[in-house]
Amino acid sequence: MSSPDKVFEALASTTRRKILAYLSEGPLTAGAVAERFDVSQPAISKHLSVLEAADLIWKKRDGQFVNYGMKADNLGGTLAKFMQEVCPPSRALKAERRAENDND
Repeated sequence: MSSPDKVFEALASTTRRKILAYLSEGPLTAGAVAERFDVSQPAISKHLSVLEAADLIWKKRDGQFVNYGMKADNLGGTLAKFMQEVCPPSRALKAERRAENDND
């Protein structure tokens, strides 16, 4: 179990909140997460490590790939979901996803 300080530290970053918004839709590989950002793969790996240390996401190795998903069944996950509802970057990502799905 992570400390509340680690959870709040993890949620303080806009990039990490965006990663959580993507993972709230389903698991993604580290590469798939990185494709969505204009930052280096090592930077995304660091963000994923912070989220994992805060117990907000899970990590599972599948051959050469590492899959990540959001933990929704703990207090940190509940808080992360709440942040996604009130956080402007997360709302914008969800609106973008809805628009993409409407065009399919």
